[in-house]
Amino acid sequence: MNEYVQFANKALANLPLSTTESLAVLNTPDNDLLALLHAAFLVRFKYFGRTVRLQMLQNAKSGACQEDCHYCSQSSISTAPIQRYNLLSQRQMVEGARRALAAKAQRFCIVISGRSPLDREIDEIAGAVRSIKQEMPLQICCSLGLLSEAQAKRLKEAGVDRVNHNLNTSEAYHSSICTTHTFQDRLATIKNARAAGLEICSGGIVGMGEQDDDIVELAMALRDVKPDSIPLNMLNPVSGTPLADCNHLTPQRCLKVLCLFRFLHPRTEIRIAGGREHNLRSLQPLALYPADSLFVNGYLTTPGSPAPEVWKMIEDLGFTIEVVDQQPAAS
Repeated sequence: MNEYVQFANKALANLPLSTTESLAVLNTPDNDLLALLHAAFLVRFKYFGRTVRLQMLQNAKSGACQEDCHYCSQSSISTAPIQRYNLLSQRQMVEGARRALAAKAQRFCIVISGRSPLDREIDEIAGAVRSIKQEMPLQICCSLGLLSEAQAKRLKEAGVDRVNHNLNTSEAYHSSICTTHTFQDRLATIKNARAAGLEICSGGIVGMGEQDDDIVELAMALRDVKPDSIPLNMLNPVSGTPLADCNHLTPQRCLKVLCLFRFLHPRTEIRIAGGREHNLRSLQPLALYPADSLFVNGYLTTPGSPAPEVWKMIEDLGFTIEVVDQQPAAS
């Protein structure tokens, strides 16, 4: 039995890999990559079979953010030439949800820029979510920045299913990519969302100059958070941001990180998120051996693969899309 299958067996027994084992995954020789992917697939298949969950997001408010997140084209320190606009209307958010359903997405994520939402923004988003829930069977996720428990409860009451708030990186490296809020601020928002009865989506970004230890620490911190879903972003460097020249990821590196997250989070939905196309390139299909979910139709300020291309990739791989029931949720 090779060591990679031993890692899979530990994951299937719900035992965490040690730090040494986790680092070994990240440093797998490229010649052994297929063996590593096979081992990760053993875990993925146990809990998710050959199904793939699709998600689509809408950038419902773009730019003008007060935070200085170094990776983000919408931050206060970014000069990236992006579209900047205030909160979309409820009608536009509902139309976005219709597009998500047509793309075979199970979940529609409403995202806004900014440190935390204004009361009127919560009101508008809540109104849109109520309309979506009356018309469509979509699950709704919101990514709105730092949230109080009261704000999270208002979202829950409106019908929001899940809140996204990524840890992004290890606590030790956090100050290297953001100084306007702390790692603990992020944990507090997750705590507030969970107290309100919301599901949690929380993951991170790799390729920001972090070390292997930071990736392992992020994955371990997420074991403590116990999110329902983990989006794994791979930095897509944007001109005009401090990380514009941080373009060091390879497809092989990304696949090894995905395998590590599968071993450490065997039962959790793992989504290949931003930067998939830029970093994985022709190896994108292989990412679905450890991961079971991905985005369609682009990201916040960067384009992505159109839904039909993603459907075809999944079909060619011999996997199937997990499609939602076309009946709206009961009111």
